[in-house]
Amino acid sequence: MARLLQLAHLKRFKMSSSPQVDAFRALHESGCFVMPNPWDLGSARWLRGQGFKALATTSAGFAFTQGRADQDVPRDMMLAHIAEMVKAVPDLPVNADFENGYADTPDGVAANVKLCVATGVAGLSVEDATGREDDPLYPFELAVDRVRAARKAIDETGSGVVLTARAECFLTGHPEAQAESVRRLEAYREAGADVLYAPGVRSAEQIAAIVTAAGGKPVNVVVFADFGLTVADFEALGVRRLSTGAASARSAWAGFVESTRLIVEGGSFAGFAGNAPSRRLDPFFREDLKARS
Repeated sequence: MARLLQLAHLKRFKMSSSPQVDAFRALHESGCFVMPNPWDLGSARWLRGQGFKALATTSAGFAFTQGRADQDVPRDMMLAHIAEMVKAVPDLPVNADFENGYADTPDGVAANVKLCVATGVAGLSVEDATGREDDPLYPFELAVDRVRAARKAIDETGSGVVLTARAECFLTGHPEAQAESVRRLEAYREAGADVLYAPGVRSAEQIAAIVTAAGGKPVNVVVFADFGLTVADFEALGVRRLSTGAASARSAWAGFVESTRLIVEGGSFAGFAGNAPSRRLDPFFREDLKARS
């Protein structure tokens, strides 16, 4: 029954949906797919070249390229970046990390979600973190209203764009992160979210509880470290989608930071030992540029 409910939900919107939206919804119907998060045009094209079927933006990864911290990128700058990423891989679905919708009120979220849909994304996520250290999560009822407003806004566009609702309890240090994530995701499910997501879960037990809370709707898990689980393991737990968040961007930065440290502290260039050779990158990008010119 849960399987039938999931398929019925995913096929709800056809209207004027794009091939990318249709492909994105189809990816959620069965199995478990990996949706990595590039942070610029080059990383997006490389990931496309490796055969991934969908990509997602990363708010943190992009912020670092602009010399900013995560959540310090203004809305219009982020919208321009999302549009650039959609243009970079026109044949692939792109899911936007749209942070908290760049607004506190449901009406503000709705207006901004429509702007995000206009970039050509196949999906977008809205989180319930405020970005304020003294009050990190929106109150429960307001958080649900924000998801409901995002759902209504997407429906009004007729685009069929996939809505992911995020419960940020683990990342904001909620004292009852598991229980509160389940409570919120159950409510977001009823408010019309297509995909449920609680970033920060990492154990099989935590993931299984989130899948149960989703009630047959697809679940996204962000793999930001080595959890000791394979894609097949996640699939066995009922997860439909795996993202990597800013993990790849942070991995690149880790190599940069460490090689710089070795130069500054000891005059050593040993940090360059594991560099990818240009002879692997240059041919790929030359051929890729020809293909998209």
